[in-house]
Amino acid sequence: MTNVTQFSVFMANKPGILAQLSRAMAKEKINITALSMMDTADTGVLRLTADKPDAARAVLQSLNVPMTETDVLSVPVANRVGAVADLCERLSKHHVHISYLYATTGGRGAKTTVVLKVNDARKAMRAISGPTKHVTGRDMKIKLRRPGGGKRR
Repeated sequence: MTNVTQFSVFMANKPGILAQLSRAMAKEKINITALSMMDTADTGVLRLTADKPDAARAVLQSLNVPMTETDVLSVPVANRVGAVADLCERLSKHHVHISYLYATTGGRGAKTTVVLKVNDARKAMRAISGPTKHVTGRDMKIKLRRPGGGKRR
């Protein structure tokens, strides 16, 4: 698990913009290690991490696109059912708020990477690095309520 720089790039929601940006990164031999794209009717927000953040910053600046930088956590996890749930539960138990996350995918049996924006990176790192306890549904004390608070008939 590492702290990495995430770039949030704000761009027009038009064909070819993402292709231009990703081609510029490839031309400079920058590997995009994780990305997420969200859109509205007019604009898109691309969040990405790269293996060479200084070079990625220079490319983005040369393209003259509005952007921000944020420190995020990059956490390798097993590519298996429940891996993200386990990670989120660990953070929850340590009262770490996840603002957002996105993940890469890997082949069957390979590692994947989860990128998280959290309110307290140090606390999150301690929570993730600590001893592992597998949580089952029986361990979770969640009470489900019927809509409107009504009783079952």
